Amino acid sequence: MSIFRTKNLDTMVADARTPGGLKKVLGPMDLILMGIGAIVGTGIFVLTGTGAVTAGPALSLSFIIAAIACGFAALCYAEFASSVPVAGSIYTYSYVTLGEIVAWMIGWDLLLEYGLATSTVAVGWSGYFQSLLKGIGIVLPEALRAAPGAIPGVNTLFNLPAFLIMLVLTFMLSLGVRESARVNNIMVLIKTGVVLLFIFVGVSYVKPDNWQPFMPFGMGSVMSAAALVFFAFIGFDAVTSAAEEVKNPAKDLPIGIIGSLVICTILYVVVAAIMTGIVPYMNFKGVDHPVSLALQYAGQDWVAGFVDLAAILGMSTVILVMAYGQTRILYAMSRDGLLPKKLSEVHPKYGTPYFATWMVGIIFGLIAAVVPLGVLAELVNIGTLAAFSLVSLAVIILRKKRPDLHRAFRCPGVPVVPALAIIFCVALMSFLSWHTWVAFAVWLLLGLIVYFGYARQRSLLNNTKA
Repeated sequence: MSIFRTKNLDTMVADARTPGGLKKVLGPMDLILMGIGAIVGTGIFVLTGTGAVTAGPALSLSFIIAAIACGFAALCYAEFASSVPVAGSIYTYSYVTLGEIVAWMIGWDLLLEYGLATSTVAVGWSGYFQSLLKGIGIVLPEALRAAPGAIPGVNTLFNLPAFLIMLVLTFMLSLGVRESARVNNIMVLIKTGVVLLFIFVGVSYVKPDNWQPFMPFGMGSVMSAAALVFFAFIGFDAVTSAAEEVKNPAKDLPIGIIGSLVICTILYVVVAAIMTGIVPYMNFKGVDHPVSLALQYAGQDWVAGFVDLAAILGMSTVILVMAYGQTRILYAMSRDGLLPKKLSEVHPKYGTPYFATWMVGIIFGLIAAVVPLGVLAELVNIGTLAAFSLVSLAVIILRKKRPDLHRAFRCPGVPVVPALAIIFCVALMSFLSWHTWVAFAVWLLLGLIVYFGYARQRSLLNNTKA
């Protein structure tokens, strides 16, 4: 058996179309809103403050650089998603181009990325939610406010709100993707409306003097901020995890991927410019609510309250979509025999991977409740950048291996565009801290141990005669 053996592309697509699997209920608008739901959250409501301190007013440029890297990768994702409409995202794409061992490692990588992303955002959600409760006179007991050691000098034991929001959203996901999509669409429309309200109100309070000097710490700091705020764009790739549940994947998936990325990039750049135009950039240091802070500076406290509410809704949709993406990757890996079969069992009534959904919700809900996740954004970023690099490489390889394959959407400029995606992603990875690289390497080493100790012997591909 070869660890570099690839799956048969035609057979895999045919299997995905076999009745009895996941329900095909999603359209293009669902996918665009799903993408926005996953993207607009912690990045715009929390990380913009840290990014402003790092890059100064040039934060808008940092967002543009991160968006370019994502844009090149998005074109590659769109080609694959329209050609191979199968659950599993980059894991599945790697399996048909780079072989089982690479597919396993990238799937293992994505499990960490999506899972810890939900935990991180759940902790951020808890902070905003407790702030909202405090505004109406409700304060949780100290022990239930945060993970142990998360608040210096406070005897915290368990982040109850973070755990509960994970369970609530897991319940929604377990009932069906159509129902989850409806709730996601409503929350996305509300939070997008509030972001537009911030732009409309805040633009008149901008002081151009606050944009000088535009790049106070040089281009290196702009790149460092781009590597950080890259987290703000994570999520558009989760749209590809819905491939088997899309009515017309060849047409709708590229629309969902590229459409959501373009809309979010415009919002990010404009919001970053207005924020740093209202508030001197160094005043964002240590601030975890930078958007509402800008409105408070402008004396618009009533709008700041709406922003806090939008942040709660925004983070809810991020958790929802990222958890959805992770369950579909588990489903795909289990269906291939690399993980226990229980994880790919579909509920007869709800048409969802029921057990996998609840397992994800409980495990990462507990992680959010008991683990302080200080450097998690960087760890999630490095996993995502590695995934984007691989999908770009896979597009080049599949163009050579299967030039005859029908591609409803073709990435323009191959191999130049995929190569640029790889260059941008690797460049951003180089600006991440060394301990992030060490943690990522440890996780990948653990993945190799699990693969050779369990998955390789149980792989359906390796147990099928060539």
